Order: sequence, then C-alpha cells, then structure tokens
Amino acid sequence: MNLAKRIPNFPVSFFSVVMGLVGFIIAFEKAVEIFQLSGVIPLVILGATATIFFGIGFMYLAKLVLHKEEVIKEFNHPVKISFFPTFSVSLLLFSIALLPFFQSLSFVVWLFGTVLHLIFTFVIISQWIRHDRYHIEHLSPIWFIPVVGNLLIPVAGSVFVSGEILWPFFSVGIVFWIMLMTIVIYRIFFHPSLPEKIKPTLFILIAPPAIAFISYFKLTHQVDSFSKILYYFSFFLALLLLLNIRALVSKKFYLSLWAFTFPLTAIATASALMFNVSKLIAFKYLFIGFLGVSGSMIVVLSYKTIKAIYLHEICEAD
Repeated sequence: MNLAKRIPNFPVSFFSVVMGLVGFIIAFEKAVEIFQLSGVIPLVILGATATIFFGIGFMYLAKLVLHKEEVIKEFNHPVKISFFPTFSVSLLLFSIALLPFFQSLSFVVWLFGTVLHLIFTFVIISQWIRHDRYHIEHLSPIWFIPVVGNLLIPVAGSVFVSGEILWPFFSVGIVFWIMLMTIVIYRIFFHPSLPEKIKPTLFILIAPPAIAFISYFKLTHQVDSFSKILYYFSFFLALLLLLNIRALVSKKFYLSLWAFTFPLTAIATASALMFNVSKLIAFKYLFIGFLGVSGSMIVVLSYKTIKAIYLHEICEAD
C-alpha cells in the first residue's frame, strides 16, 4: 500500500467510523450498569477506539500539512463540508464514554470538543447563508451532523457546568433539527432519490431525536411528554429504516455504510434510559435488540473496511 499516494484522497468522513465505535461503547456502558457486567470490556474497547481515532487524526493531519489544497477543496464541497464536524462530534462522544472512568480527562475532551464544534457550527451555517453553490440535490441527512453535535454537548456537559450554559446548545440543535428535517423530507419525497453512496445516511435521521431525548433528560432530570415524543419518533424512524435496510445497502462498499451504526447506538442508549426511568421490561428488550444489531453491524463493517483498505478501495479519487 503506497500511503503517500493515498493521503491526498483520505476523506474526513473517516471520523464517522469513530462515531459509530464510541457510540457503541456508550451504549455498552449502559449494559454494564443494567446487567452488572465487567467495566473492563468497554474500557478495553475505548482504548482500541482511541487508537483508531488518533490514527485517523494523524492521517488527516498529514493530508492538511502535505496537501492543504485538497483539504480546502473538501471543505468547499457542498456535501463533504458537513463531515468536518464528525471530528468534534467524536470528541464529544469520547467525553461521554470517558465519564465513568476518567472524569477529569472527560472534562478536557468535552471542553475542547464543545469549543471546536461551536466554531464548526458558526462556520458551516455561515457557508449555508452565503452560499452560491448549494442546490436541493446536495441536501441529505449528512447535513444533520453539525446539529447532532450541539445536542450532544449537554450530555456530558451537565456533569461539569450549569444548565444555563447548556440550554443554548440544546436550543440551537433542536430548532435546526426541526427545520432541516422538514427540508430533508421534502428533498427525499419530491426530488430524485439519493445517490447509492448517500442512501445509508438516511439512518442519520434516527440520531437527532434520540440524542435530543437524552440531552433533554440531562437538562430537566425527567421524562415528560416532550421527551417521550422525541424518543418515540426516533424509535419509529429506527423501525422504518430497518424494515427498508435492503433498499439502502449497496453491493459496493462505501464508508457511508458506517452511518448505520451511530444512530442505532443512540436509540439503544435512549432505550436504556427509558428502561432506567420507567422500569418497563419492554425498553430493556429494545435496548438489547438495538445494541445487538448495532454491534453486529460494527463487526461486519469493520471487516469490510479493513478489506477495502487492503484492496485499495478507499482513499481513491472521486
């Protein structure tokens, strides 16, 4: 494998792999609480995932240093720009996963991720406002990624800072989710179907309401009618998309297939929270189901990703 030739095409979307892995760790930590399992298992997976994160980060830093023009080109792309916050979202997820083990480190990672994601939010929304290149065909669930980060900030942040600091992030996230959801549904229903490579990203639709449910609970410490709307809407989307998954999976491997993983881990974690609050056994089984499905997908996608790297099917020019 000639790394030097492949670095210019190393995609920022590789960080979506980390999102899926850390999302699974967070969900598995809930399994540790519910079933009294060993905390060593998620800690080991966390260490391995951190290694992958630093490896991806090193590769993209090399791209930035050696091929700055390619990074600028990627940032100016109407679709790829929304993948840049996957880096800050990964940091925010790490801060949540680290909480049970290293609270001080979690705070540092959360603070850095929050500041970085706030910057990404302002820059990307400013790009949307001042655009001269966006068309309805460019719109896809990928646009939710900057929104998801703002909804994530209160999850770990509720341990470290006042709720008044966190409510603005939640407000921005929830309002932009509602607006973008309307536009994305319009694009899906009334315009040509999403390209094959982008279809798996429909699973991203599951994530914002699931994360908003968890975030809202962290801010209010209760499951009220509004939070139930968030959870059940996410649950409905999860069922709908799982029933249609065959139509979303392409024969060719794309990194976008990792979009299946993080949203499913989000609804799994939300189901665990519903079980912890309500004690209804149905939510426990839903948690087990979503955790099992997401874990199975991660195993399969990890194998396919390693195989694609070996066969030089990733990091190729578009």
